[in-house]
This record gives sequence, C-alpha cells and structure tokens, in this order.
Amino acid sequence: METFIAILAIVLGIVGIVGSVVPALPGPPLSWLGMLLLYIWGDGSNGAGEPMGITLLLVWLGIVVLVSILDYIVPAYFTRLTGGSRWGGLGAIAGLFLGLIYPPLGMILGSLLGAFLAELLLDGKTGADSVKSAFGAFLGFIFGTGAKLICAGVMLFYIVIYAF
Repeated sequence: METFIAILAIVLGIVGIVGSVVPALPGPPLSWLGMLLLYIWGDGSNGAGEPMGITLLLVWLGIVVLVSILDYIVPAYFTRLTGGSRWGGLGAIAGLFLGLIYPPLGMILGSLLGAFLAELLLDGKTGADSVKSAFGAFLGFIFGTGAKLICAGVMLFYIVIYAF
C-alpha cells in the first residue's frame, strides 16, 4: 500500500507540473495533494530519517495559495503596467486557450496575438500601443507560469525525497 501511495503522490506531483502550464489543470494544488497523501498515508522519511512534518505541509499550502492568487493578479497587473486594458487581458486568455491546440508554442503565440488583437480591435488602440500591451500580457503569463512551475517542481522534489 505504501508503494501505491508513493507512486500516486509522484504522479500527482508530475501532473502538478503539467498543470502549471496547462490552464485547465490546477498545477500547484495537485502537487500539494501529493504531499498531503504522503503525510497522511505515507510512512516515508527524508535522507536523515525524519518524517514529513505538519509545518512543511502548512508552509507549502500557504505558498500554493499565494501562487494561485498571484496567477490571476499578475497577468492583469503586467498588462495594465504596459498600458493595456481589460480587453488585452481577456484577449490574452482567449488566445492562450486557442493556443492549447499546439502547445507550448501555440499557447505563447496565442496569448500574444489574442492580447494584440483585442487591444487593436476592441479597445481601438494603435498598432504600437497594442504591441506594448500584448507584451505586458505575455510577461504576466510567463511570470505566473514560472512561479507555478517552480512551486510544483519543488513540491515534486519533496515528494520524491519523502516517498523513498
């Protein structure tokens, strides 16, 4: 049973990394669930023989909540910072979803193109202003995705350490 829990926790950690890039999956929360499985049912310990503590679990829960909240705030902030409107942020999200057909390049280009077209066509901005806003939306997407990847990656590291 312990081996099954360890494998399930690792799978959740890996799916958490994938979910950090794919918008439909909640990446870091899935990785945290892997840690929670090991805490509740696993009997693993780290290299020093210490079992996973509740403090580690709660600290990572706080980090997951913070990263999840920032993932919604940061793209809009970067878009606004570069002069973008609400339309630019919505266009970036729409382009991201359309870009899921050809990940990861489609997601990146879709986000850029969606923000650009939304600013140009729906907000009536000039081409140069639309490019600037699209770049801001793209930077926000990259920052949010990077934070989620780092978070999920470190949690996968902890999962592996405490699973075996």
